[in-house]
Amino acid sequence: MAILLIHGGAGTIRERYRAAYAAGLRAAVDAGHVALTAPASDDAPRALRAVLAAVTSMESNPDAFNAGVGGALTRDGAVELDACVMLSGAGAGAVAGVTNTPNPVLLADLVRRATPHVLLIGAGAEALVADPVPNEALITEKSRAALELWRMGAEEQLEQPAAHGPTGSNTVGAVALDDEGHLAAATSTGGRTGQWRGRVGDAPLPGLGTYADELVAVSCTGKGEAFMEAVTAGKLAAALEAGVPLEEALRRALAGVARRGGDGGIIAVTADGQVGVAFDSPHMAYGVAAPGVDVAEVATAPFVKVLRPG
Repeated sequence: MAILLIHGGAGTIRERYRAAYAAGLRAAVDAGHVALTAPASDDAPRALRAVLAAVTSMESNPDAFNAGVGGALTRDGAVELDACVMLSGAGAGAVAGVTNTPNPVLLADLVRRATPHVLLIGAGAEALVADPVPNEALITEKSRAALELWRMGAEEQLEQPAAHGPTGSNTVGAVALDDEGHLAAATSTGGRTGQWRGRVGDAPLPGLGTYADELVAVSCTGKGEAFMEAVTAGKLAAALEAGVPLEEALRRALAGVARRGGDGGIIAVTADGQVGVAFDSPHMAYGVAAPGVDVAEVATAPFVKVLRPG
């Protein structure tokens, strides 16, 4: 049973951007679904190829999303990007504080495949980029406008900049199950508008914002610090391993984030083909491609849903 589940961020997604989000979600779902269902052409599991295709599509779409090109700007006007890829049975790769590539998710997978490490940061990660771009190439008018809006209120909030930019959470992600039973997860983020240089959230940290093992694949979005402190993705996986139903595990995971002052969303797919989407922020952008299910939308009321496609 081939299943792809994506998110384009959770937070406040303003109405004027929702059509662009819906179009971007549709493009990402389609790109990921093609990779998930196409005949295998190399040694990479189709679940892995699917999450990379979907996330790369969103990273490259600044009209809707703000991971990759159009990533959130630090308080001094730079883009720093983080990403993680994890594959059941084949480990994880991650990068943080990357400033010279529009697609950090591909760099994260390179770390997974080609280095003895899980996480590389800053210059160490950037040295692996085959075709580096100047940081200015990642900046958009929308990201500049978001920083100016943040600066207007910054004097009162210098220690705690806003968790989300004006178009929502600066994170995208995907999880997939392929017909061979591989599970994969990928998450990419542009960080938080107005963040300090060097800030890293949950997205590139296996077990916090991204996780995949033989039981479940998970990607999170929202206030990263709260997801980090709640160990969200890892605890969700542990709950499932202990026999907790997916819907209850998702509720517990969001509750753990809320206890630490955060909100956001979670997507998960299990080895037995369950699809979970949950969020407690005002909005969440998500999409699903699975037998009998084809969704790409911005949800405007919090929910916890578990689907069994097929």
